[in-house]
Amino acid sequence: MSWDQVLELIVSILTTQTGLPNLMFKQVIMLAVAFFFLYLAVAKNYEPLLLVPIGFGIFLVNFPLVPLMGFTEHGTPELIRAFYKYGVEWEIIPCVIFLGLGAMTDFGPLIANPKTLIIGAGAQLGVFVTYIGVLFFGFTLKEAASVGIIGGADGPTTIYLTAKLAPHLLGANALAAYSYMAMVPLIQPPIMRLFTTPEQRKIRMRQLRPVSTREKILFPLIASALIILLVPAVAPLMGMFMFGNFMRECGVVKRLTDTAQNALMNIVTIFLGVSVGATMEAEKFLSLKPLLIFGFGLVDFTICTVGGILTVHIMNLFLKEKMNPLIGSAGVSAVPMSARVTHSEGMKADPDNWLIMHAMGPNLAGVIGSAAAAGMFIAMFN
Repeated sequence: MSWDQVLELIVSILTTQTGLPNLMFKQVIMLAVAFFFLYLAVAKNYEPLLLVPIGFGIFLVNFPLVPLMGFTEHGTPELIRAFYKYGVEWEIIPCVIFLGLGAMTDFGPLIANPKTLIIGAGAQLGVFVTYIGVLFFGFTLKEAASVGIIGGADGPTTIYLTAKLAPHLLGANALAAYSYMAMVPLIQPPIMRLFTTPEQRKIRMRQLRPVSTREKILFPLIASALIILLVPAVAPLMGMFMFGNFMRECGVVKRLTDTAQNALMNIVTIFLGVSVGATMEAEKFLSLKPLLIFGFGLVDFTICTVGGILTVHIMNLFLKEKMNPLIGSAGVSAVPMSARVTHSEGMKADPDNWLIMHAMGPNLAGVIGSAAAAGMFIAMFN
């Protein structure tokens, strides 16, 4: 074989068997987006358990000709498409994540101060405001519902609702939800300071009463019964959430609880993150709607934070013992990040003011509130 033939063969292989000639500028942009999210996770430590698999999923899927998100010639899904199909499309992974979250959750602060349920409901204000607002930008009713739920800062609920109502927006919605969850320490403090005075931020709240084991065991049973009766569509999420919590509190299945909290939670988080990231292919993501979703998601999250704070202000008009309005910002369901940020802001105003347990009540109420809002949307449109 002559050198000319060898060179011709090499050129032929490069142009037909590799992705180099098929690499588009849009894909390069998405690779930069992937590196940005990996940077946030690795260098800034912003929700690395979520952003590392999501960022790497974006990275992998935006190379040309990769057999990851398509189907084989026999019609079977390729690797990550299989994760997505059986885990996300079939709505299994979000429910399993709720099982793990329930197993890690202590509802004691919410049981000790049930008034905080109102705060969790008030913090869903942005969900419905955004739902109405995005309709004016060409979104359908189902798409608007899936975008509106982002403000609750609940990734699994966002994925669950979007998979049902607007699966083509899943990548953008999920990434927006998890991005704003990760950036809670950046987004919420300025809003908290803007809508509270220094004196209000110094309000000290009475120590929460001790909650008995019996109360903690009965709570998931009573709460799931009430929620599922009122909003049946949310039974898969809330059922798994309360099941995980019941395993934790009953104390007789410690091995199952440990598995749900750790091994199982870690496994489904990997599959979920990579699957969601892999939906962000350049051709699908770099269009008007996905880009608008990020802007609306920020507005949505901001309004939800404000809604929680304003709810506390309104409640304080009728309460003898005032609540610190900072805990209203924890009404979004970014557990426990939002509660920690609330505690941090409170300590800046008064270093001896411990708000973490008081903020956990609204934080957990926000999980229930965002799931209930999702259930309402499902009942309306599905």
